[in-house]
Amino acid sequence: MFSKLFSSKSVSKEQQVLIESFYQDYKSETFPNGISTVCKLIQLVLVDGHITLTLSVPFACDDELQLFAEKLLDKHQISIIVDGQLDVIKIKKHQIAGIKNIIAISSGKGGVGKSTTTVNLAYALQAQGARVGILDADIYGPSIPKMLGIEDSKISSNDGKLMTPIEVNDLSAMSIGFLVDKSDATIWRGPMASRAFGQLLNECAWQEIDYLLIDMPPGTGDIQLTLAQQVPVSAAVIITTPQDIALDDAAKGIAMFKKVDIPVLGVIENMSYHLCNHCGEKSHLFGSGGGERLSEEFNTQLLGQLPLDISICQHADKGKSMLLENSAGDIAIQYRRIAAKIAADLFYQFDARSPQTSEILFTQID
Repeated sequence: MFSKLFSSKSVSKEQQVLIESFYQDYKSETFPNGISTVCKLIQLVLVDGHITLTLSVPFACDDELQLFAEKLLDKHQISIIVDGQLDVIKIKKHQIAGIKNIIAISSGKGGVGKSTTTVNLAYALQAQGARVGILDADIYGPSIPKMLGIEDSKISSNDGKLMTPIEVNDLSAMSIGFLVDKSDATIWRGPMASRAFGQLLNECAWQEIDYLLIDMPPGTGDIQLTLAQQVPVSAAVIITTPQDIALDDAAKGIAMFKKVDIPVLGVIENMSYHLCNHCGEKSHLFGSGGGERLSEEFNTQLLGQLPLDISICQHADKGKSMLLENSAGDIAIQYRRIAAKIAADLFYQFDARSPQTSEILFTQID
């Protein structure tokens, strides 16, 4: 396979064989069926003395591609650069221009850190190689503009028809907060809020968004039902804390999504523990094991457990993110790991190209 893509004049035959064998055999949590069953080889070339392996990748997973290169180096002492060319397709067919997949980030109640988690997941997906957008669906209390550090931005239009999303750190964002003064209260009845949400989504000039994260308002009210009935959501992610009251409300959110046939990819347990700065001991201030119990009850997965850390809140209040300020830190790594799980599971469960997708056989009945 590789011989057609790699000139023997630039690399030894032994290296070609070792790289190809490693590529064919490599498996991991992200690639349980093997990387070669998921990622298509585009080319293998020598550029400026560096071997570069270019792969077509169906979901955002740059960290895993880097790990692949590191393990090849450890096993065969061959150093390569893996260039992942992201090729995300629509899981659910829709007519919203510029967007491939929509993921709802939801919670049953307020105060669990849903908006903060949404912003950090967006940056984490971006760090994994994706083009990402955020739609702030909280019409009554939009917080995304402040958390992105763009609360004074106002919407414009290039053609007089579609609103242009605000760009910040290569993220695309849309919120009612860009349309009204931040000191004004938004006093709308449910149908008005639902229509406003629909306009923010459909009358926006989105550009090449692989994953649009919708920061949902808490609860199971009009906005959630409008989204479930009118928006082609690919899947949902539930944010909760370990507290029983938060878990009860999160369970209602999962049940709602299941009733309207929106798959739930999993649960993120936020504020799961506090890590002592001095001794490193974990303290479960709000209880423990709640996210696992919730996941088991609804036959979904626990995507991750994020710590209660003052720096996360401080960065959000300043319109910054741990993913940008300390990309090598433990918290940033956890967010990236969760983001990669979300992207991978969306592919494995629902993409027709997935090796785990069941084949449907059609039999003609005479």
